[in-house]
Amino acid sequence: MTVQEISPRQIVEALDKYIIGQTDAKRAVAVALRNRWRRSRLPAEIRDEISPHNILMVGPTGVGKTEIARRLAKLVNAPFIKVEATKFTEVGYVGRDVDSIVRDLIEVAIRLVRTRMREGVNVEAARAARARVLDILVRDSKHRQPNALEQLLGVAPKQPEMSDEEKQRYTFRRTELEEQLASGELDQRVIEIEVEESAPSQQLPGTDVSIQDMLGPLMPKKKKTRKVTVAEACRLLETEECEKLIDNEAATTEAIELAEQSGIVFIDEIDKITAKGQGSGPDVSREGVQRDILPIVEGATVMTKYGPVKTDHMLFIAAGAFHIAQVSDLIPELQGRFPVRVNLLPLTAADFKAILSQTECAITRQSQALLAVDGVALEFTDDALEEIAAIAYSVNETLENIGARRLHALMETLLEDVSFNACGDPADVKLVIDAAYVKIRLAGKVKEKDYRRQII
Repeated sequence: MTVQEISPRQIVEALDKYIIGQTDAKRAVAVALRNRWRRSRLPAEIRDEISPHNILMVGPTGVGKTEIARRLAKLVNAPFIKVEATKFTEVGYVGRDVDSIVRDLIEVAIRLVRTRMREGVNVEAARAARARVLDILVRDSKHRQPNALEQLLGVAPKQPEMSDEEKQRYTFRRTELEEQLASGELDQRVIEIEVEESAPSQQLPGTDVSIQDMLGPLMPKKKKTRKVTVAEACRLLETEECEKLIDNEAATTEAIELAEQSGIVFIDEIDKITAKGQGSGPDVSREGVQRDILPIVEGATVMTKYGPVKTDHMLFIAAGAFHIAQVSDLIPELQGRFPVRVNLLPLTAADFKAILSQTECAITRQSQALLAVDGVALEFTDDALEEIAAIAYSVNETLENIGARRLHALMETLLEDVSFNACGDPADVKLVIDAAYVKIRLAGKVKEKDYRRQII
């Protein structure tokens, strides 16, 4: 789905399928995404002057900050990367530099573009791969294998001339095998193929450029012989043929454009790089990291192995709990680059129940799907969901508040014995999880033999 096909209201409705509540944050990202499309429709002289309205999300952990950004990018198939602000160090120290944010984002964009391009050539690539497999299947013993020099230069060996009778037999045999290959009769037959061997890349210190990238075509591609089934050979060779059909230069140009105009960078734990409450010590300057992030967010040109990449129109979404520090503890220049600020609310018991029952990928549905593989049909009653939600809320209030992640911990405890004992025998088992079962299992008041289960 593209941005022009979806309105901000539709974006919020799509996010509602995966994230409960947090309407302000959803509206903010929806408007920011739509503004990108609006900007693209403007004349060039004004378009370049409009910068994205970066967003700062403030809220406790586990309330959906990362999920909102990730789902937003997935909704429009935009390059997306999540980074932890605490992973970076000030220039001059050993560690990750902030330029790696852009280098990682362009790698994501390259993968997106190449995946889309593969879809356009996969039919032709599959045809070429089947032809190569047929060549192997009908290869005559008289055919000479390439010698060491021919392998190095990638030159096909000159084959001996075939008589008319041999050519006729060869054509008949190839047609016969082609029919068998198309029908799948040869899928499990084992053959030997030569595939390109991907050597581990050795990056130059402080860059994202490897020795292989520098030498490029000067380094011959190594090949290795593998014994695989015909079905696996078709898959491997189809991948090779796809790479041959893709225009690498066009893919790189499109990926850079996609990253510059549609890239989304999510910077998490930004509150952890303030100096507030940290005291003095040998740690790398947190304000120094902020100063290094600032040019990337403001708009800079970062050199990558694919060429220069501009960050002027990338959308940056920062997030932090700000329990100890305040937003005002960030350096003023960085604060100014995040003009849109939204507060995400802690989750209530009603929110927890909605997460368990209303979201598209609810953990209850995940558990039901997993155990259904072993013939166990799980059913959660409404009062069971209310009890799990109440316990999750209570534990978050009394212990550490980890938001919706608390549900994963509770669900693992709740279904621990079921998951361990389920093995597909008996095949048809129905287990009803009600409030009583939840109280017993999570409170740990009785032993396993006292659990009440409804088995049909």
